[in-house]
Order: sequence, then structure tokens, then C-alpha cells
Amino acid sequence: MAYTTINKSTDYFNTKLYTGNGGTNAITGVGFQPDFVWLKSRSQASTDHKLLDAVRGAPNFLSSNLTAAEASTGSFNSIDSDGFTVDTTNASYNQSSATYASWNWKAGGTGSSNTDGSITSTVSANTTAGFSIVKYTGTGSSATVGHGLGAVPQVLIIKDLDSSTDWQVYHVNEGANDKLRLNTSDYSANTNSFGGTTPTSSVFTVNPGGGETNNSGNNNIAYCFAEKKGYSKFGSYTGNGNADGTFVYTGFKPTFLLYKRSDSTGYWRLHDTKRDPHNVAYHNLFANEAEAEGTTDSSTGYNIDILSNGFKLRTTLASSNNSGGTWIYMAIGQSLVGSNNVPCTAR
Repeated sequence: MAYTTINKSTDYFNTKLYTGNGGTNAITGVGFQPDFVWLKSRSQASTDHKLLDAVRGAPNFLSSNLTAAEASTGSFNSIDSDGFTVDTTNASYNQSSATYASWNWKAGGTGSSNTDGSITSTVSANTTAGFSIVKYTGTGSSATVGHGLGAVPQVLIIKDLDSSTDWQVYHVNEGANDKLRLNTSDYSANTNSFGGTTPTSSVFTVNPGGGETNNSGNNNIAYCFAEKKGYSKFGSYTGNGNADGTFVYTGFKPTFLLYKRSDSTGYWRLHDTKRDPHNVAYHNLFANEAEAEGTTDSSTGYNIDILSNGFKLRTTLASSNNSGGTWIYMAIGQSLVGSNNVPCTAR
């Protein structure tokens, strides 16, 4: 039996770096038409993250570091067959000579109607890669929403499009009674946002009692991730407080990594192998912050090694590797070299 069914991970996820030109800028080389694009300026301070998708359409965006409702002002022109197009001098998208990172996922285009849940949703799904984009309208009472994955999602990232509200994050290791907020450094809190009900292979549960996943009449967007062996992993780790830190096994080389301390405050840290093709990886962006990319490579930095079968903490920082602390993570990975039948080992 094959170790993984995904022979080429860059058919489904790819990081694309680019430099702004202050005019019309067609970003190509993604390798597919991206249905979910997450942008962040690396060089410019105080620039918000920009999250766009094919279901909501360009130029509608959200910012992971803000509670703000969806907006359509900005400089994102279109999603294209091999990337996307930005324009003007907006510092968040395309300021001349500024540097940017974009993380791109392939779902299933603009989406179609899904009636698996008590709420009819619009779903753009890629069942091979375990990723879907779901748009739905809240009812103000406990309800279920179809996600189209055909597998149980381990991570849900949900935002109310019409109100100024926190981002709601379900993670399998925190459970359906807890939530994290993508826009803050807060740690996991008891909630009823997900109705205390674990997602199934067809639906997830939303509830108004915990806030911000099912307000009556409000539109919502959900980014849903199911684990695919050899390509994606959603788990947790315990810190050891040592610069020779905890090793986290994923079974593949993570090309995208988002992790957050869940038992105490701490930033949502973003790593990828395009910004750090070699170890130690120390170029840091934070999903809940507008600041420019950090490049501290000392023992006090947010350092990690990205290995062929996981990642290893290389810091004593309490926010990344405190002894006995717990973190949740989501990792998207590089296909195994040579064959999809056997896993690689660390080098």
C-alpha cells in the first residue's frame, strides 16, 4: 500500500515569494490556479495579512491579524491560472521593491451547493489534498454545515464576514469544547462555538452560544483541513525548554508550518521552506501580527530545523519551547523523494 496518495505536493499547495513593483504585477509560478491565497509583506512594518479565496472572489479580503469584517478595498485584481495579479502601491500587496510571501492552496474553484448540513453551504473542495473552502449563512441556533471533504477535518478556521469578530479556530488536539483565536495571542478557551460536537466526515457543528460562528443572518467563511498521510499533519507537541528542542514527527518535510502555544499566550508562528530553504529556519512571520518579518537567528530567536520527516525546536523561548508547555500545529508537506511507497528519514 502506498505511503501517500499525493505524489507531487506542489499540485495542491505552494509558497510563492515575490517583489512588489508599484503597478500591475502578475505573480506566476504557483503551479496551479490558487483557490485560497494568503499574503503577507515581509519587509514592510504594520502591514496586515490578506486572505482571499475563489468562493468570495477578488478583491474581497480578510486579515488574520484583525477582527474586521470582509472588505473589498485593496489591490488584489484576480486569481489566475498560475497565480494571481495585484496592482497599485498598497504596502500590503505590491509596494515597489517591498518583498512578500504568498501561501497558496488548491481547492475546487468557485464552489457549489452542499446540503449535507442543516445549513446549505457553498463548498469548494479538494478531497485528494483534504482542503475545502466553505461559505454559509448563520441561523442563530445550533446547526450543522457540510464541508465536502469526505473525511473528518482536524482543523477549522472560521470568520464571520459581516461583523467585527474574532477568528475561531477548531483544532483536533484542543477538541470541540475549546477554541483558539487566529487574530490574538490568547490561549485556548472554553467555548460553545462548535457546539461541543466533533466534526464528522460530512459536517461540522456551529453554535451561536460561543460566539462568531453562527450569528443569525451573517455570512461566514470556513477553511477546513483534513489530514492526508505524507502531505498534511495536525497535531501537538510538548516543549522541553532546551535549545536542543523537541522533535515533532510529521512523516514528511513541512513546507508550511503554523504553530501556537495552546496552554498559555503566544503568537501564531509561520514558517515555510521558501523563506528558509536551509536550517536553521529563523525568518518569522506571525498570523496575529502586522509586523514585518523577523530575522533573529540567535539562541533567543524563534528558531527551528525543518527536517525531511518533521521539525525540531531550536530555542529556549517560553513562547515556542517552554518546558512542559503544549503547542498545536498544522503542517503541509513536501512529497517524499523517490517514491510514494516509503517514508524518508531525517538527514
